[in-house]
Amino acid sequence: MTSHATRLHAAEAAVTVLSADKGVTDWSTRYFGPWWNAVDAKPESICEGPLVVAEVDEDAYDEASLAVTQAAHTSTTYAKAQTLVARDDAAGVIRAVSPGELLAYRSEPASGKLTICGCDTETVATATARLAREMVRGVLLRAGWCVLHASAVVQSGRVALTFGRKGAGKTTTALALAARHRWGLLANDRVFVRPNDRDGVDVLPWPSAAAIGLGLLDALDWFEMARERLQTGEALHPTQDPRVSQALLAGARTPLWDSGKELKAQVFPDQFGGWFNIPLATGGEAAALLFPHIVAGASPAKKGRARGLDDSDFMSGATEDRYPDIFDLVRVDGGGSEDSRHEVAHRLAALPHHAMVLGHDVAANADLLAKLVDLQSF
Repeated sequence: MTSHATRLHAAEAAVTVLSADKGVTDWSTRYFGPWWNAVDAKPESICEGPLVVAEVDEDAYDEASLAVTQAAHTSTTYAKAQTLVARDDAAGVIRAVSPGELLAYRSEPASGKLTICGCDTETVATATARLAREMVRGVLLRAGWCVLHASAVVQSGRVALTFGRKGAGKTTTALALAARHRWGLLANDRVFVRPNDRDGVDVLPWPSAAAIGLGLLDALDWFEMARERLQTGEALHPTQDPRVSQALLAGARTPLWDSGKELKAQVFPDQFGGWFNIPLATGGEAAALLFPHIVAGASPAKKGRARGLDDSDFMSGATEDRYPDIFDLVRVDGGGSEDSRHEVAHRLAALPHHAMVLGHDVAANADLLAKLVDLQSF
């Protein structure tokens, strides 16, 4: 049987996705793209892990599911789905099944191999990318990286990190600079960081779909671009609420809300370049910290003294509970070691900090941000 492979590479981490279904490996290639140097590989060249093997096979799923349910198992929630987990510590094997998604897993932590099987290509492909990312995360965290809750853009190798709670403007800040001033986009929500031997902090991207509200899409002048793409049959990420797609196709720009939560477009990483002409960057060194506050109708302006970082600006095991480490892929705190977080915070404290008020005018926001943070001057 013909196999296809995609190789992911970020700093010390290298993970391979292998499948007989090219749709699965193509999904990983587009999802991780240039952020994690995703490239096609020759299956015969793969000789060791970390390795994710993906099968779209109903019989294989039924067999794997039965093996879990017939063994002693526990129940947990993984990626919002009920998941039954059976551990065989003597054999060094962890089996699991998510019945609602028709997905089964077999993890062999000692060899770095994880097998996923399911009944539908898109479901298997989505789970494969998720677990491949967890494998990369594990390698990076064990190598001294940690995870910041921040968006990031790059200019000439120098990175501006934007902090704030949900709704503060992390995504708005990053996309304004990327769209209006062509700064490279590293991430819209979180990044890997590690102290380097130059007394600085290196930054790597965390690939993920980006959540962008209809109002921000419109302000960026991306609404019609997205609408035209959808009209030709292209699709945004499948985690997107169908009501967002319906609004885009109908030309309805008013933000959508459900029980106090804004429903947003979920943009694939490769769509930033393919749809919106936004360059994706692969890394850089931290040079400045931004702390925006969005106020409707406000004129963009610098605002007082910026705060310092605290524990809430770092991801940790307590904040990563959507993907608990049930497959022993990470094996350390999900946000990195305490020592690494402490040293990163210490070094970032020495960099310029900027607090500002932003409005809904993307061009004005971008001009103020670029003026405050000319990274070429650092």
